[in-house]
Amino acid sequence: MAAVNVKNTRTDTAEPRGDMTDHPAGRCEPRGRGKAPGGGWKRDIIRQLKHRDRSQHAMFTDLIRFYTQLLEKSSLAKGILSCSSRRPSSDSSSSSLSSLLHQNNQLKKTTGELAYQVVELQQQIKIKDCILEKQHTRLSEDEQRCAGAFDARQSLQERVDQVQEQNGALKMEYDSLLERQRQAEAKLREEKVRGGNLLEDMIHLKQQAAARMNNRNERRSRAREAHLQKELQIAARSKVNIDSCSSAPASRSTSPKNDNQDESNQKGHARLFRSASATSPRILSSIREMFHRKRRGHSVCCLEEDLMSPVGVCLYARVPARARQVLEAHEQGINALRFSPSSDLLATGGTDRVIKLWEVRAGLLTHRMTMDGSTEGITCIDFDPAGSRILAASYDKSALLWRLDDPVPKLTLTGHSRKVTVARFSSLLHQVVTGSADRTIRLWDLHRAACVQVAEVASYCSDLVCSENCIISGHFDCKIRVWDTRVRVGCVQELPAQGKVTSLDISSDHRQLLSCCRDDCLQLVDLRRWSNDRMCFRAEGFKCGSDSTKAVISPDSCFLAAGSADGTVYIWNVSTGDLETHLPDKHSSSISAVAWSLSGEYFVSVDKSRLAVLWSDI
Repeated sequence: MAAVNVKNTRTDTAEPRGDMTDHPAGRCEPRGRGKAPGGGWKRDIIRQLKHRDRSQHAMFTDLIRFYTQLLEKSSLAKGILSCSSRRPSSDSSSSSLSSLLHQNNQLKKTTGELAYQVVELQQQIKIKDCILEKQHTRLSEDEQRCAGAFDARQSLQERVDQVQEQNGALKMEYDSLLERQRQAEAKLREEKVRGGNLLEDMIHLKQQAAARMNNRNERRSRAREAHLQKELQIAARSKVNIDSCSSAPASRSTSPKNDNQDESNQKGHARLFRSASATSPRILSSIREMFHRKRRGHSVCCLEEDLMSPVGVCLYARVPARARQVLEAHEQGINALRFSPSSDLLATGGTDRVIKLWEVRAGLLTHRMTMDGSTEGITCIDFDPAGSRILAASYDKSALLWRLDDPVPKLTLTGHSRKVTVARFSSLLHQVVTGSADRTIRLWDLHRAACVQVAEVASYCSDLVCSENCIISGHFDCKIRVWDTRVRVGCVQELPAQGKVTSLDISSDHRQLLSCCRDDCLQLVDLRRWSNDRMCFRAEGFKCGSDSTKAVISPDSCFLAAGSADGTVYIWNVSTGDLETHLPDKHSSSISAVAWSLSGEYFVSVDKSRLAVLWSDI
């Protein structure tokens, strides 16, 4: 209402009546008339109105501005302007008054809405203030916690620095201890090598002394036998008369009849003694036997013969029936395996260039040691008869020798021009034999670490076995060759095979030879007769998987075993010639080799997919 009154006042003052006019001095005087004597009160009223207008104008400036904006933006203002333009000038005052009243009502509504909005905004401001206060409180708490965490971090950092300093000191001490350990191990290794060399030298000297003693005894016995045979021959040529040893006097008769009788008696007695001559073959053979027994009884036993004696004899080999353990023994395919003579260790070698030793205990394989040193894959493994050394053939054209207590190879035999397919200990402890794809067989002396004999072969050598004074080798030209090592390695016999020979194995009594060929057939030969009569073993489903598939004879020589290309192990009975059993479902790839422990208790098979399976009969 105050704003309306002000507007009305301003309207009244803006449009003065016809009898009033403004003067520069601020007085209102009637037009066309002179000064009225009572005109001062009007000026006073006008002055008060102007003063009130000025004082209240500042208070309602914002309201007037909002109101003006409302008029400009509303369609009502447009309608008012259009109506004002149509109506005559006489009704302008009344129309403007009604419009002002309407506008006043609209302004009240707008003012109420604005007041309501102001209240809502104030409430929101209060809510925001509360939220802001809470956030300030949380912020202060977080800052306190952050300060505490920073202090804890500083303490922990100090502790970490202290621990790092202690670790640095401990690491320096550990490095010094490690260096001392390495030096001690190097010294120990040198001492072991020195001790081993001294032991080998001592054994070699004893062997030489024993050989010299045996040679002396042999020469003496031969000299004695020759002297005795010479004396017997002299005694056989001499004649003995009965009267020659008679000293009693006798009367001689002069008659010719008596003389003839005496001569006939002498001849008869001479023939009687001559029939018992020492040149009789029966007597000579008995004398020779006596001397041979005497020489053998008083000869010095060679140390090598004692060391080469077997550890034990297997009376009964168990036929495997179930798998006790299946494990991934190597990172790549496995090519070879071998049991130690005591049957408590198993050695495996493969394409990953290492040999792993496994302890066989309570039906399980436990990893013991890894031997490295080869630059390429392992093709063959062999234990020495004492079970203290391991010999391996490699694709890197060499053969390597390890001791069981040292993972580093003690000796490397080089000289072949292609891969070495097989390496075996010979009948002599200080000699090994190797066969290679370069079509040679080499005999090595371990004392000198040198090749002492080379035998040229017409074909690729796949496998070989050693017997007393001979080497038996298998080749890709479908032949098995026998070599004599007593004088010079030379081929003394060739046996035909029905296919490429992939492996050979000899029985524990060295009486039977087993060969596996690419014609999917196993052949068993009796070495005592060397006849062409052989036992062949085949089975439905058995297929030789590669050129290096290995087959074995059981320790009691009653069973044969080989792995097939389909991952099945086949076992034959030697006495019946029939298939004894087959073991499927454990290998997923071709079986490369099998091995039977010398005790006959365990059986192991390996394949090209890194698996090793330990079998037993229970």
